[in-house]
Parts: sequence; structure tokens; C-alpha cells
Amino acid sequence: MLGLPDHVRTCLFDLDGVLTRTAKVHAAAWKQMFDDFLRRRAEHTGSPFVPFDAVRDYDEYVDGRPREDGVRTFLASRGITLPDGAADDGPDRETVHGLGSRKNGLVLRMIREQGVEAYEGSVAYVRAARDAGLRRAVVSSSANCRDVLAAAGIADLFEERVDGLTIAEQHLRGKPAADSYLAAARLFGVAPAEAAVFEDALAGVAAGRAGGFGFVVGVDRAGQAGALRDHGADVVVGDLAELLDRG
Repeated sequence: MLGLPDHVRTCLFDLDGVLTRTAKVHAAAWKQMFDDFLRRRAEHTGSPFVPFDAVRDYDEYVDGRPREDGVRTFLASRGITLPDGAADDGPDRETVHGLGSRKNGLVLRMIREQGVEAYEGSVAYVRAARDAGLRRAVVSSSANCRDVLAAAGIADLFEERVDGLTIAEQHLRGKPAADSYLAAARLFGVAPAEAAVFEDALAGVAAGRAGGFGFVVGVDRAGQAGALRDHGADVVVGDLAELLDRG
């Protein structure tokens, strides 16, 4: 009834874009932060200002990655290198951590002002997985994962959580490396082949494939079904409720 192979015992869900409608909020926060930075840089260097594309640049360089990795990857695409700085750099610092801090402050403000909404189809699917006896974890690059789950009212549906704080504490590589998903599988004592990964980000789907997981579900919220398949999705759906419909 869950649209999964019989050998799958555990479900590992990405957060933003799979469970909650926060991917657009993150994209907007990244755009505001990067555009402010790029505009100031253009004024200082006399070069043309080319804004951050909240669809193409977000999907290619930022989505699914830990915050600082997203900063580095996008800046590298523009030929820009900044010092990493320190983890406690404030939003006024022109460092990788400083830009990451600036983006985080923006997204937290947007979440406070706009709230967090969970996808109804995803909630129904997670409940069905729970009722079927499958283990369930959230695997997210976001350091705000706990707060977002609580704000959306779905924290009680998951037994474990591997998030941005876990990644930092355990020195895990971010997506597209499989480290965070492998860490979640270890929490349940299951082999990757016994777990399914649910992802909307290209980097996340690639992580599921790289980790040798038993089934990788791509969730297409942005019209990139082909790219999700190319990055390793076994199946692509527009909403997790479609898997329930498949029985």
C-alpha cells in the first residue's frame, strides 16, 4: 500500500520540499542574501550585477546542501572565493559563515512571519508508513529542522532526526554525499538496502543513490522530474500521496 519494494523496512524523509512547504521560503532567503552580497560586490568592483536565480541557481548549487556548502558552491559558480571565517561569525561578516548566518536570520524571520505548512499528502503517507510498522526518520541539512517540525505540528510522526546540527557535530559530509542518510540508517540498525529515501533536491537524490539505498523516491515540486531521474531516483512523484494511490 506504500508503493515501496517489500524489502524496505525504514523510510528516511528530507524535510524542506518533501514534508513541509519551506523550500520556497529557503529559496527566497538565499536570493535576498546573495543579491545583497552580489549587488554590493558589483558596486565595489564595477562589474555587472547578475542576480541569484531562485530556481536555477537554487536547484543547482544550494538545495539540499548544508548551509556553508551552499554558500561555497554558488560563489564558486561565479568565480568568487571568500574566507570561511568562524562558525560564530555574525551576519555582517563577509565570510562563508557570515553569509550563512545572514541567510539563516532571514529564513527564521520568514518562518516566524509566515508559519510552516506541511504537505497533506506527505503527512498522510508518513502516517500510513507508521501504521504499517515502518521506521521513520527525517534527514535534513537544515540546522532549524527541529523547530520547523514543531512549527508544522508533525514532530511526533518521526522516531529519529539527522539534521544540520548532527552533520556539524559528527563531521558528516553534506549531500550529495550519503553520510547523513547512512547515519540515519545506523540509528535504526538497518542496511541501506533496507531503507527508502524520499527527496526533492537533486543533491539529496544523488545522496540516496550514492549510499546504495534500496529505493529512492524523487518528489518533483519544481518541474524537474527528468533531472531527478538522472540523479538516481527510482520513481518520481508530484506528491507522496501518489504512492498510496499506487497501492
